[in-house]
Amino acid sequence: MSDALINGLAGAGGGIIAQLITYPLQTVNTRQQTERDEKKAKRKHGTLEQMCQVVKNEGWGRLYSGLAPSIVGTACSQGVYYYFYQIFRDRAEAIARENKRNGVGDGSVGMLSSLVVAALSGCTNVLLTNPIWVVVTRMQTHTKNSKKTQPSHLSIAPDEKALDPLECPPYGTGHVIQELYDEAGIWGFWKGVFPTLIMVSNPSMQFMLYETMLKKLKRKRALVKQGDTGVTALEIFLLGALAKLGATVVTYPLLVVKSRLQAKQSTTGDKRHHYEGTLDAILKMIRYEGLHGFYKGMSTKIVQSVLAAAVLFMIKEELVRGARMLLTKGGRSAGRTRPA
Repeated sequence: MSDALINGLAGAGGGIIAQLITYPLQTVNTRQQTERDEKKAKRKHGTLEQMCQVVKNEGWGRLYSGLAPSIVGTACSQGVYYYFYQIFRDRAEAIARENKRNGVGDGSVGMLSSLVVAALSGCTNVLLTNPIWVVVTRMQTHTKNSKKTQPSHLSIAPDEKALDPLECPPYGTGHVIQELYDEAGIWGFWKGVFPTLIMVSNPSMQFMLYETMLKKLKRKRALVKQGDTGVTALEIFLLGALAKLGATVVTYPLLVVKSRLQAKQSTTGDKRHHYEGTLDAILKMIRYEGLHGFYKGMSTKIVQSVLAAAVLFMIKEELVRGARMLLTKGGRSAGRTRPA
C-alpha cells in the first residue's frame, strides 16, 4: 500500500471522527455567519445559548442537519486532500534531495515549498468536493418553525391528530439537490467556489505552521534524547490546535462570504440580502453591516475548527502509525513463511 493511500485513508478516518464530535458547533456557526437580521445579531447570544434555542425551537435533530452529506464530504475532502498532499510532498522532497546533491539547500522541504504543496492539494480538493459543501450549508441554515400551541377555543376530538400548519416538510439531501438545480442549474453546486479557492490559504497556512512546528519539535527532541524524534499524541493534538488557530484568524472573513453565497438567497426583494457574486457580497456586507459582519460567529468557529483540527491530526497520525506497523509486521511474517 502506497504512503499516499495510507495518508488519504487515515485523513478520511480522522476527519469523520472530528466532524462527529464538533458538528453541532459547526451548525450554530454557519447560522451565525449567515444571520442578516441585525436585531438578532446584536443580542449577542452565546454559542451554548444558541444551541439550546435550536434544540428548544426545532429539536435535537436540527443540530445535526446535513450530517450525512457532511460526513461524505469530510471523508472525500480529507481523503482527496491527504492523498494529493502526500503525492505533491513526495515530489517536493525528491526535488529537495536532488538540489542537495547539486549543492543547493540542505535536502529538506522549505516553508515556501510546503505552502505550495498544501495550496495545490487544497485547490484539487475544493474543485472536486464543493458541491457537497453547498448542500451541507443549505441544510444547516434551513430553519424549522417551532411548534405553536393550538388555540384554546378550537376543540379537537381525542382521536383527532392536530396538524401544525407551520411545520416544514422534510428537508433532505434530495430536496436540496433539486432546489439547487432548479435555481441555477449544474453551476449552482459550485456557488462560493471562488472565495473557497482563495480560502485554500487556510489549510495551506495550517499545514505549513503544523509541519514547521513539528519539524522544530523533532529536532529539539533529537538533541535532548540523542536521536529519538518520537512525538506523542498529545503533542500532535496541541500542534494541530495551534496551527488551525493561526490559519482561522487570518481567513475567517472569506469563510463568512462563502457561507452567505452558498446559503439560500433572499427572495423578498430586499437587495441587501441577495448577492450576485463574491464581489457583490463583499461590497454589500461592508455597506450594510460594516467590518463586523465579516467576523460574525468567529469565537464559535475558533472553538469548533481548533478542536476538529486537533482531533483530526491526532487520530490521523495514530492511524498512519498503526497502518505502517501492521504492514511492517505483515511483511516480516510473509518473509518468514516464504519457502527456501
